[in-house]
Amino acid sequence: MTQPKHNVVIFLGPPGAGKGTQAERLAQDKDLVKISTGDILRDHVARGTELGQQVKPILDAGQLVPDDILIALIRDKLASMDAVRVIFDGFPRTSAQARELDVLLEELGAPVRAVPLLEVPDQVLIDRIVDRGRQAAARGEAVRSDDTEEVARRRQEIYREQTQPLIDYYSARGQLTRIDGVGSMNDVYGRILNSMK
Repeated sequence: MTQPKHNVVIFLGPPGAGKGTQAERLAQDKDLVKISTGDILRDHVARGTELGQQVKPILDAGQLVPDDILIALIRDKLASMDAVRVIFDGFPRTSAQARELDVLLEELGAPVRAVPLLEVPDQVLIDRIVDRGRQAAARGEAVRSDDTEEVARRRQEIYREQTQPLIDYYSARGQLTRIDGVGSMNDVYGRILNSMK
């Protein structure tokens, strides 16, 4: 079976659910470009660009970056592609962003094909995030400013407040698939692949 020209997958799940790792793997297997607004923004912060300086205090406080900045970043990225074959990790985070993204994808003739939602209990998520910070520190690497328990808890609250309507949005459109995000990486990945058949 030939791959569709355009393939847009939107990965949903709370911070620490393993979206990044699973999205990376899925991107390689399905020939998709992984677009993580978090990665793009952290890159700007690391390079000290004007955008990086603008968003650093927002990220450090565990807040969400304004929609207009994110949509502009994504429009710029997608406009340069011949075929829109992407997996979004960490975007959209709100139903307003989802509507903006739908408009953009419609312009490009690239509809959303799948929306897997990784579900993991809160305490498991907090433990994973704090552990990620500890492991980075133990390796002598810089610890991400959002890898602390306080910021992690705040991000879970923001996620719940702002993302539930997004879950409802994709659910109403029949595009959402709920996936148990607890278990080995291979087990979870198997569930993701099954959901996309």
